[in-house]
Amino acid sequence: MILLDSNALVEILEKRSKVGEELYLTLIESGEAICTTSINIHEIMYGLIKYGKSTKELLQLPIVDYSREAASLSAQIEYELEKSRTPVRRTDSMIAGVAIKESMQLLTLDEKHFEPIATKGLKLFKLSQLRS
Repeated sequence: MILLDSNALVEILEKRSKVGEELYLTLIESGEAICTTSINIHEIMYGLIKYGKSTKELLQLPIVDYSREAASLSAQIEYELEKSRTPVRRTDSMIAGVAIKESMQLLTLDEKHFEPIATKGLKLFKLSQLRS
């Protein structure tokens, strides 16, 4: 299963985005199941509401909740990375915690943000995989 980060979702939802169109078509062709987290839904929903856009398509996507186990894991990851002087954004560690706990690959357009978390078990769905 592939977990979609907020930036990938924004591109997919944007009707005029060539990147989003490529992401969407390739994901469909891959046959992989896709989902996102409740954290990503919050990030995207805020923008949609703020700018008066429809939330209907977003709400059709399967959502994995931020569980107690993911919270514990992401807090540990955030602490360890901060201690090693490689801090990450809190929401990134939370999203990664869900992906790791649920054994999913994360598709993000900001791989650089998540690369430090890969040392803690996060599997990134590399964009090069989309182009094959």
